[in-house]
Amino acid sequence: MGFSSGGDSYGGSGPMAEINVTPLVDVMLVLLIIFMVAAPMLQQGVEVNLPKATNAPLPGSSDQLMISIDQKGTVFLGAGNEIAPAEVGTKVAVILAKRAEEDRKVYIKADAGLEYAVLMEVMSNLHQSGVTQIGLVSAPRPGAR
Repeated sequence: MGFSSGGDSYGGSGPMAEINVTPLVDVMLVLLIIFMVAAPMLQQGVEVNLPKATNAPLPGSSDQLMISIDQKGTVFLGAGNEIAPAEVGTKVAVILAKRAEEDRKVYIKADAGLEYAVLMEVMSNLHQSGVTQIGLVSAPRPGAR
């Protein structure tokens, strides 16, 4: 470590100041483990049974506006914010008004067992509020590339 023999250039046999990196490495490893465990839990939206599609996923930004509709027809804005289907258009329009023109996309995750009428009601409310870019999210088919 930092031991010297009395005759150093600083004039004395005082303690040497060295940086101990062991605690730094310990903290970094703990943070790495925490982030590895927490990252899969940061998925946005509500868990729904998505319909299967053969297309490859499209690239998207990390700040997507996601609307989820479960099998019972309950509509969620983002992760767990339940809203009425009639209010979807107005709430989304307020959120999109603060975004740049190229960032005004809305994605809908609808359960595969959902009635078609509920999905159409939500899409109609979005369209009436001025939302023109609506995407439907699907899960890849097993074995599809």
